[in-house]
Amino acid sequence: MDMELAGKAAVVTGASRGLGLAIVRALAAEGMRVVAAARTISPELKETGAIALTADLSTPDGPATLIRRAQEELGELDLLVNNVGGGDGGADRLGGLLGLADEQWLSDYELNFLSAVRATRAAMPGLLRRRGAVVTISSNGARLPHAGPMTYTTAKAALTAFGKALAEEFGPQGVRVNTISPGAVRTSLWESPDGYGAALAAALGLEHRQLLAGLPASTGMTTGRLVEPDEVAALVTWLASPHAASVSGADYVIDGGAIKTV
Repeated sequence: MDMELAGKAAVVTGASRGLGLAIVRALAAEGMRVVAAARTISPELKETGAIALTADLSTPDGPATLIRRAQEELGELDLLVNNVGGGDGGADRLGGLLGLADEQWLSDYELNFLSAVRATRAAMPGLLRRRGAVVTISSNGARLPHAGPMTYTTAKAALTAFGKALAEEFGPQGVRVNTISPGAVRTSLWESPDGYGAALAAALGLEHRQLLAGLPASTGMTTGRLVEPDEVAALVTWLASPHAASVSGADYVIDGGAIKTV
């Protein structure tokens, strides 16, 4: 199916690896002109053909600076993908409320929530002119806040609520806003030897590979496997396209059936 995105302009944050990299590849394959932002530009990102820009989106000025630079490269934007985030701080995120200092709360909210607020605020005037779209990557942890680091899941809950509020405010002005809430995705958060998954395995007395093998079953994923980044990327392209013209204010859960509630 032609997503009718050829020639349109997009910004993707957190683009150097994992979900962000898969999203950049999918949008570029549809013929979009893409600015891909990351703290570190990976070789894989360079190979996509996107315009790769370094940016620290956890800082107060980082998102607005990125949007300005993206507009200088591409002109008016048609799509903003708020993907940057992280909850893979390792063992320091496993202690629960009493083990989490203010600095950890602030850093996780800056990266997972306020980066999207600031980037969207900077991009919105242009998106209004282009009647564009915002797609924000949240997490099914927003609905299952006990299922991951508290600082991460509660920031994602705020992010999902932010998307709903944006859709209500800007939908009547022609900008569609939706969120995607993946479950456990095959990314470095789970697979990196120094990431959250490895730290969780150690805390549970398991080998890292044992944790990964049992993760789908332990989290209730009826598909029996982790979500692949390309699956999320395909949903992003559809939500960005005219085929989803009547979809706004939605939160798409893609978690292999882990969430059981209606």
